[in-house]
Amino acid sequence: MDDILIRAFRPDDAPWLVEQHGRLYQRDEGFDDTFAPLVERILADFVLYHDPARERGWIAEWNGARLGSIFCVALDGHTAKLRLFLLMPEARGQGLGRRMLDTSMEFARSAGYREMALWTHESHRAACRLYRASGWQLTSSKKVHSFGRDLVEQSWEIRL
Repeated sequence: MDDILIRAFRPDDAPWLVEQHGRLYQRDEGFDDTFAPLVERILADFVLYHDPARERGWIAEWNGARLGSIFCVALDGHTAKLRLFLLMPEARGQGLGRRMLDTSMEFARSAGYREMALWTHESHRAACRLYRASGWQLTSSKKVHSFGRDLVEQSWEIRL
């Protein structure tokens, strides 16, 4: 996985990200058709309004094929929010997720954030293991009905 490039997100990556989030979350999690439009809105807002000094997105790429994404955006003046962390199934389990998470966290530190937060679902067990192994703390968990499914939402935080 060392030869995989983690490059800056470009607006032309957005359609791929929307498609992959919609397809993979429907296939693997049983999410309904409301999820992909949410991803599309998040990306549209990022493209239009992000502050490049404090907010970034990255795409993992190998030989021109996109393998994943991760974003760091402002939650407030001292907290960054991790968003849209996705790895294609063929890229999982090889350390790329850790590299991407480290990239985002290093950027957050360099941008002056004191902590990071994220929102996920309990069913994303591999990602939750990665967060815990990287020093993140689970701060809340609650049952919800979202995206056509009964889920357990989780909030995680880390001090940088």
